Amino acid sequence: MNNFDFLVGTWDVHNLKLLKRGVGDDQWVEHPARAISQSFFGGAGNFDEITFPTEGYSGATVRLHDPKTDLWSLHWIDGRVGMDPIPCVGRFGDDGVGLFYADDTWEGRPIRVRFVWSAITPTSCRWEQAFSWDGESTWEINWIMDFTRAN
Repeated sequence: MNNFDFLVGTWDVHNLKLLKRGVGDDQWVEHPARAISQSFFGGAGNFDEITFPTEGYSGATVRLHDPKTDLWSLHWIDGRVGMDPIPCVGRFGDDGVGLFYADDTWEGRPIRVRFVWSAITPTSCRWEQAFSWDGESTWEINWIMDFTRAN
């Protein structure tokens, strides 16, 4: 149940974002961020706020564990536009990698969204976002965050 305990604390985050999604683009934009995460409900919930100083906005994620299904729901909140009404849902596998999925739209096109939490150590971890427009036959990774624990 306490799968996101690794994330509690303050992190420096290196972001790589694909400039244009879903059009075969290969240009990436880099920018820094700072994230602060805490758990609640004895580890069955997690909240973080992330600030993108060079981008001029902040975001937050609320993560909630459902003990009946053993699934986590990840709710993204963009400080500019509010909460995305569709959470990514999934769990961590025995290999320690977390896979979370949602059906959503991007610029009016239906997509399958995938979040991956991986490479988790006490001082670092990685999050990736990918979209599929073809029913998960192919994935386009469009946002990577490399987290390093802040001192």
